[in-house]
Amino acid sequence: MIVTAKIPLATQGHCDIIDITRDTEKALMESGISSGTVLVFVPGSTAGVTTIEYEPGLKKDLPEFFNTIIPENRGYHHDAAWGDGNGYAHVRAALLGPSLSVPVADRRLLLGTWQQIVVIDFDNRPRSREIVVQITGEQDAG
Repeated sequence: MIVTAKIPLATQGHCDIIDITRDTEKALMESGISSGTVLVFVPGSTAGVTTIEYEPGLKKDLPEFFNTIIPENRGYHHDAAWGDGNGYAHVRAALLGPSLSVPVADRRLLLGTWQQIVVIDFDNRPRSREIVVQITGEQDAG
């Protein structure tokens, strides 16, 4: 069985980190699937998805890391092509990736104790996004 759900998000851009673990768990519960895989996918090319320990230190460390390796304040060829000033966001999103798979057993995401699913919006402006959660697996017998 395959069930697809969507999570609406309003993001601020500039490495906005949003915990979507509870929304993903809710989609899993509503699906009725007890064993399988949850795929979380962010459409678009200026945001990505990963897991972190969602705590204040890492919420500062990650933006600092991305600003160090892919700074906002330099020229990117994308900016010259389109003039939108968000070339860095595209490069960051490509590095992080648009999707994440999480195994499911006993109607639970098999995440670690301190592991949460997060979307990181790298764009240079606020966005309205719709995260796709696709759950593939089996329902309980009976």
